[in-house]
Amino acid sequence: MEILLLLILQTEFRSPHFFFLANSELIFFAKKRGTYPNSFDEEMAETSSTGALVPSVKSEPKWGGEAVNLSVSQAGCGEDTTTGGEVCGARVEPDKDLLCPICMQVIKDAFLTACGHTFCYMCIVTHLNNKSDCPCCGQYLTTNQLYPNFLLNKLLKKQSARQIAKNASPTEHLRLALQQGFEVSVKELDTLISLLQEKKRKMEQEEAETNMQILLDFLHCLKKQKIDELKEVQSDLQYIKEDMNSVERHRIELYRAKERYSMKLRMLADDPMAPKVRSSSLDKHNTGFVAGTRAVQGSTCSGSFQGKKVDPKAQGNSQGYQRKDAFSGSDPRNAISQSGLMVARKRRVHAQFTDFQEYYLQKRRQGASQSKNQDEKAVNGLSREGYHASLEDFQSVLTTFTRYSRLRVIAELRHGDLFHSANIVSSIEFDRDDELFAIAGVSRRIKVFEFSTVVNEPADVHLPVVEMPTRSKLSCLSWNKSIRNHIASSDYEGIVTVWDVTTRQSVMEYDEHEKRAWSVDFSPTDPSLLVSGSDDCKVKIWCTKQEASVLNIDMKANICCVKYNPGSSIYVAVGSADHHIHYYDLRNTSAPVHVFSGHRKTVSYVKFLSNNELASASTDSTLRLWDVREHCPVRTYRGHTNEKNFVGLTVNNEYIACGSETNDVFVYHKAIPKPAAWHKFGCSDMDDTDDDAGSYFISAVCWKRDSPTMLTANSQGTIKVLVLAA
Repeated sequence: MEILLLLILQTEFRSPHFFFLANSELIFFAKKRGTYPNSFDEEMAETSSTGALVPSVKSEPKWGGEAVNLSVSQAGCGEDTTTGGEVCGARVEPDKDLLCPICMQVIKDAFLTACGHTFCYMCIVTHLNNKSDCPCCGQYLTTNQLYPNFLLNKLLKKQSARQIAKNASPTEHLRLALQQGFEVSVKELDTLISLLQEKKRKMEQEEAETNMQILLDFLHCLKKQKIDELKEVQSDLQYIKEDMNSVERHRIELYRAKERYSMKLRMLADDPMAPKVRSSSLDKHNTGFVAGTRAVQGSTCSGSFQGKKVDPKAQGNSQGYQRKDAFSGSDPRNAISQSGLMVARKRRVHAQFTDFQEYYLQKRRQGASQSKNQDEKAVNGLSREGYHASLEDFQSVLTTFTRYSRLRVIAELRHGDLFHSANIVSSIEFDRDDELFAIAGVSRRIKVFEFSTVVNEPADVHLPVVEMPTRSKLSCLSWNKSIRNHIASSDYEGIVTVWDVTTRQSVMEYDEHEKRAWSVDFSPTDPSLLVSGSDDCKVKIWCTKQEASVLNIDMKANICCVKYNPGSSIYVAVGSADHHIHYYDLRNTSAPVHVFSGHRKTVSYVKFLSNNELASASTDSTLRLWDVREHCPVRTYRGHTNEKNFVGLTVNNEYIACGSETNDVFVYHKAIPKPAAWHKFGCSDMDDTDDDAGSYFISAVCWKRDSPTMLTANSQGTIKVLVLAA
């Protein structure tokens, strides 16, 4: 078609510049006969580097995503081809004559210039808005010298329709043929209809079979899942039945033991030859019960003598009943008290029933899985007449958790400082023997108090037994676990100092940190080693026998807390602003042993409950428990509020306690993710005249070792001694 068009143009027109109008289509040619370029490659070769502008995004995509070739194929197949198509088995390159010299895409909305070049309308207009020359030959050109190329546009549209028809499906071809009035006989139509119906039937059948297969697969998966759940429930029920039988047997044994004991006491009471034995037995085993019985008897007698005599027979019977109660150990008032306590403990169990259920089943399943791989007697031995080890562990948790329900204030420490209005306590620490405790904070002083004096001798202001001034605000304290009179401190200047409490002088002073040191900790196994962490992203190991640091760990984030593993001086846990806890073996610090991930914000504290259990606090308002031996998370605790401040963290074997930005102290049992007890500083039961606590937060907490007692302090400088109570 292109060759035919060129032949017509060469034979009909002679003038160098002319217009040709045919069928309302305007074509403009700007060259003499014989000067037309054979392809756009020659024109592009003449183009100077004028910096033609190209639109970054085309308004419409190319036809079929490819350029269209209108030239006769060189492969000799006599058909129009496309860039992406194949002719006679060979792939044909696009005809570059139909590409816009500016955007190098198939021309869209073709326009001719006065100099005889064709461009996309948007391409040439955009170019002429910035320059006034032809992108191909560089001749002067304006938008008034642009003319639409109707014939080329028509040819491109026809070719596009032809290409669409070529790529159409057989169904589309049939539809187009019928729409265009294709002649077909009735017999041929019947044959086509039969074929179509048969094809439709097969497709419907295949689709129905596919749908049934998909549905069947889903039901198989659902059945398998439910069977697995049923097996798990059946296993859980079996565990529960076994444990119920074990508990019932043990309860019966306790009841029988109690009956045997009561029978022995009654035999001793009825034996006239053994008054001394009876008396000693009563004094040893039933002092409380006898005292309670006498109290009841005394109150009864005093009430009955008011206005009438006591019937001797009735009095004898009463004494007989009282003696029976005394020997059987059943004080009515004590029974009522025990009953009320049992109801309260049951109520606490039901309040946390879901958490207890999850913990019980987790322990029981773990025990069952271990028994498959190891000897039942060695690992899950029945410890108390059929008691399973995991059941005994759960009973311990249940007993410990329900034993306490609140925190009670037993003392309040007042340590007013006339010369320092800032009393925020950053750290509280008990000494090795839990007899002394030290506090420090922004007041630039370390104060040491005697715990028994604070608790047993209430006073308006308690005076410290030792007070040591410092040059800077203090962030952390750590008592030496072996040398009682040594305590270490870290301050806002980055200095780590070891103090002798007896002489009130510094023993060693380390100033290698470049920024504020947030945390310091003495090794529990080597009294000469301590570790510190700072805002300079460095963890340093110090030795009291030398002035320079022993080891340096350079990390990429601010260090907020460091802690030695209580079972070894070679393992250190580091909490940082990168939201992670890095657990290091100091024998190889090139990489941490493990990085515990889970917190969403800065890790502010790390504390070890045992050699394998690590607790952490973060400003994401959560506490987390980790297993450092298995390198896995154990539990997440929520209930307190902590988004920006250091609110303290302390642990013992069973409980984890922390502060809150609501001025509350929260206590968690390590097996249950919800608080077991809490206390609000603004609601002290010893001082009802506290100021509004809304602007204060808990800043430090510390357990007394192996005790339900803890020390707590808030940002106001108030220090309270709290104890867990029923």
